[in-house]
Amino acid sequence: MVTIRDLLNREKWASDAGLGGLEVVILHRGAPGDLKVIKGESIADVAPRAMIVREEGEETVIPYHRVRIIRRGDTVIWRRVPKGK
Repeated sequence: MVTIRDLLNREKWASDAGLGGLEVVILHRGAPGDLKVIKGESIADVAPRAMIVREEGEETVIPYHRVRIIRRGDTVIWRRVPKGK
């Protein structure tokens, strides 16, 4: 089973664009639809249990269990399948 961290690291090191152009959709309570899009360029580190995101001079730790979709352009690379489906 490929983990979210494995997938992000693969995109970071194997893709010519790195994490640039990547979008990570996360669960973010209070945002419209409870979802927020993180630009790949904002991902400062792909840590063991979370990604570190740097936006507007602030760093935020986002645990991988909040990730819902990873996409590059219109191509969905990974999507969390809801439990029971």
